Amino acid sequence: MERQESLRAYWKENLRYIVILLSIWFGVSYLAGILIADPLDNIRVGGFGLGFWFANQGSEIIFVFLIVIYVKLMNVLDRKYDVHED
Repeated sequence: MERQESLRAYWKENLRYIVILLSIWFGVSYLAGILIADPLDNIRVGGFGLGFWFANQGSEIIFVFLIVIYVKLMNVLDRKYDVHED
């Protein structure tokens, strides 16, 4: 029974990571790329407005970074609950 509780805790923590990271991606892609793109366009990055940059490339780049962060978090979590692969 203790193993079942451990696995439930593992998945609960895993889902928390997923919700947090996807919320960050949502904020970057939807909020910064669409809703507040016009005010962000006053800030220039490489000759383009920041809102334009987020809408076209920023959300993809952030998503790749979030994948890397998720992999690192999951490696730590796997070791914590002893479900890692060597």
